[in-house]
Amino acid sequence: MKIAIVKYNAGNIRSVDYALKRLGAEAAITADKEELRSADKVIFPGVGEAETTMTHLHDTGLDNLIKELRQPVLGICLGMQLMCHHSEEGDTECLNIFDVPVRRFVPLRHEEKVPHVGWNTISDTRGRLFEGFQKEEFVYFVHSFYVPTCEFTAAETDYIHPFSAALHKGNFYATQFHPEKSGQVGERVLRNFLDL
Repeated sequence: MKIAIVKYNAGNIRSVDYALKRLGAEAAITADKEELRSADKVIFPGVGEAETTMTHLHDTGLDNLIKELRQPVLGICLGMQLMCHHSEEGDTECLNIFDVPVRRFVPLRHEEKVPHVGWNTISDTRGRLFEGFQKEEFVYFVHSFYVPTCEFTAAETDYIHPFSAALHKGNFYATQFHPEKSGQVGERVLRNFLDL
């Protein structure tokens, strides 16, 4: 199986690669369009800022390429947010794979800190990415922006208010949490993705 990780100006690419290696999977880290098109699975990771990242994707043509992929694609964190239609971060037009906005967390009480950092539960999991999930599971988050629950929601988390911890539409899957940093639960998500 050929696995490709989209190489662009965002972090956590290496930690995703290490997580795949722990599962016995080798991945190519690449921005080569033919290599991405021919891969069996594509992972679109991300830690960074929406506006500059979308500018980079547009300048390199990776924005259109990602939208045209037909194999299973997994967006992670910023990758998930960039797959939505618009982000409040930098007032940024995104890829519009999921026709839903990305909103900024606004704390309602003093103890609600932004960014949302650390372990939290996911619930109402559905779809093949979460096969084998019987109950609420803990996963690791780091984010200041969120996707509201919507028709594409595949898992939910509550922080300040409920939001989409994962999305799914056709061949596109995405997680707001970091499966590569979420221990055995995250490994199960990645394994489920590789088994699609």
